[in-house]
Amino acid sequence: EQQKGKSSGPHVARIRRERSRARLSCCTHVEQIPCIERVSLSVGAYRTDEGKPWVLPSILEAEKRVLAKGADKEYLPITGLAPYIALAREFAMGADSPSIKENRCASVQTLSGTGACRVIAEFYTKFLGEHFADGKVPMYLPKPSWGNHAKIFATAGMDVRSYRYWDANTLGLDLEGMLEDLAHAPGGSAVLLHACAHNPTGVDPTKEQWDIISATLKQKKLAIFIDSAYQGFASGDAEADAYAMRELEADGHNYALSQSFAKNFGLYGERVGTLSMICASPEEAKRVESQLKLIIRPMYSSPPLAGARIVQEVLGDPALCAQWRSECAIMANRIIDMRIALKEALVKVGSSKNWDHITNQ
Repeated sequence: EQQKGKSSGPHVARIRRERSRARLSCCTHVEQIPCIERVSLSVGAYRTDEGKPWVLPSILEAEKRVLAKGADKEYLPITGLAPYIALAREFAMGADSPSIKENRCASVQTLSGTGACRVIAEFYTKFLGEHFADGKVPMYLPKPSWGNHAKIFATAGMDVRSYRYWDANTLGLDLEGMLEDLAHAPGGSAVLLHACAHNPTGVDPTKEQWDIISATLKQKKLAIFIDSAYQGFASGDAEADAYAMRELEADGHNYALSQSFAKNFGLYGERVGTLSMICASPEEAKRVESQLKLIIRPMYSSPPLAGARIVQEVLGDPALCAQWRSECAIMANRIIDMRIALKEALVKVGSSKNWDHITNQ
């Protein structure tokens, strides 16, 4: 009830209070309970054995170097920090990427992966919507997918649909169902693929399965959007985790790519990301970039500077980058070890279920 004599106006007065998301509310509640032995399985952030965040030593060193240079705090251009962008997309697509070598990859810095998803959603709505009677572009997400994906694309006016991915019977990839659903997608639809460490199942296609998926996508001429949030974090090897991105480009797909450096660099709060789009020519890339700038300008205008400089420092220094790769492997291997321990504990307590998928993911 409003205080007597005070009003925010009739429009604001009618606004209802939305309930907090159950998962986030639960996390807040659990954190307030005094307990030594507890593990959060809900928030996507790495923790040490003590349950504390781990700032990678390579990141601390990069941050120290950035500060020592005494750089300014000026606004970045709409497209972002150019040296960072160049290093980031090469990190994902490889130094031999044809689109990078031929200057036909349009790239912008974004507010981590979430920002990249929103920008590409607005781009698809603006330029693919004319192919559909209601103007709503179908966006096919794996079932299940990261919870925020559907909200992002729906908010941008896309028609969110799903394709089969997780097979509850085999506890693995439903490749047949996935291919069948994508084969029936209307031409011009968009499809989202997880580059590696599929969220939330942890199930990724094998190299052979990626080849089959690529062939199906080529036949349908779908707009491919790859979301890469865990490169290096999945297997411990950033090069191995880049297989899908590099293979799909080698197969001739002009896809869009989202990158986030939250998980693999531990830069959760710095919001460092990129959005890249492989184009047919340098001239097309310039046109695409100009349109991305028009989308970004009224949305957030200019991306954050600090985190991008840190990633640039790491990726731009071979020795520091090698240190980061070893630290990333430490995180990935520890997660693998915890999976093994969890499976062994489940077997030890007498569970009759098959838990092989925990260590196979």
